[in-house]
Amino acid sequence: MSFTKLSVSTLALVAVSATAATARDEIRIVGSSTVFPYTQAVAEQFANNTGNPSPIVESTGTGGGMQIFCGGIGEQFADVTGASRGMKASEFELCAQNGVTDITQANIGNDGLSIAISSANDFAWDLSLSEIYLALANEVPVDGEWAANPYTMWSEIDARLPAIEIIVLGPPPTSGTRDAFVELAMWAGCEELSYVSEGGFDEDWIEENCSRMRSDGPFIEAGENDNLIVQRLQADPNAMGIFGYSFLFENLDTLKAVTVNGVEPDPDTIATGDYPISRPLYFYIKNAHRGVIPGLEEFIAEYMSEDAMAPGGYLTERGMVALTDARRATVQENVINGVSMEAPE
Repeated sequence: MSFTKLSVSTLALVAVSATAATARDEIRIVGSSTVFPYTQAVAEQFANNTGNPSPIVESTGTGGGMQIFCGGIGEQFADVTGASRGMKASEFELCAQNGVTDITQANIGNDGLSIAISSANDFAWDLSLSEIYLALANEVPVDGEWAANPYTMWSEIDARLPAIEIIVLGPPPTSGTRDAFVELAMWAGCEELSYVSEGGFDEDWIEENCSRMRSDGPFIEAGENDNLIVQRLQADPNAMGIFGYSFLFENLDTLKAVTVNGVEPDPDTIATGDYPISRPLYFYIKNAHRGVIPGLEEFIAEYMSEDAMAPGGYLTERGMVALTDARRATVQENVINGVSMEAPE
């Protein structure tokens, strides 16, 4: 670290130490809409156990949360950010540029990106990754050429699918759910197309050409509030939505999963990776705020507790898939001890 960065960081830490107790008594948390309900549950438990003010938890999306979190050190900046993907190298560098040089990464559990539809829709939906790609991608193979997506009906993709309009609501570009969906579903689905698999295209070509979601109507960016997607699906039996497994889990009375490659998302298939659109969930802690922002250490301890994280804990009751015992023990030890993360590749 340069002397300049060290000086800025040190001065900022002095500032937060001097002002936090009077300027901000609440812990401030931003980030992923997928991680939000888990963090909110921990915040409520923390407040009940300690009598401290409940942390302020904002659903800003993963990308938006990183921008806020990495803004600097001091009471005006967030203490923790949730993320439905790992921190990017560019975000780590932004943090470093602003004096946020000591960060702990916590892998809190696993999640499956669910594609859901109203249970009032009586078709037995099962989609391959390539069919998902063909429905949602900006460009697809058309008569041997790479061209704008012409498909508007599911039956145009495969005759076994219903002759209904493609309507899929999903997250915006600032969302970690969007990033994960592109990587796990869109790239993988694109790779399955014979045009790509037999065309000699490499990973760089796939990343460049298979990442863009269509913007002509069938795919609708629904913002960072996944509950709004749920409400739309409940009102329209032919619309599908993309969100974390917890939102499907909490609404199984009105929604059902679209299976992917014949696999339904559930805690077992997500934990084993058999469900193909599975991912880890994270939160990140600004270590300069530990011991300064009142209650932050206790909040972190509650998040890392067995009551929260273990199988049967209150986070798994909300749909999070618990880590293995060995992995969970390692994460708990590193997070409680404030082990600093290394720069992402």
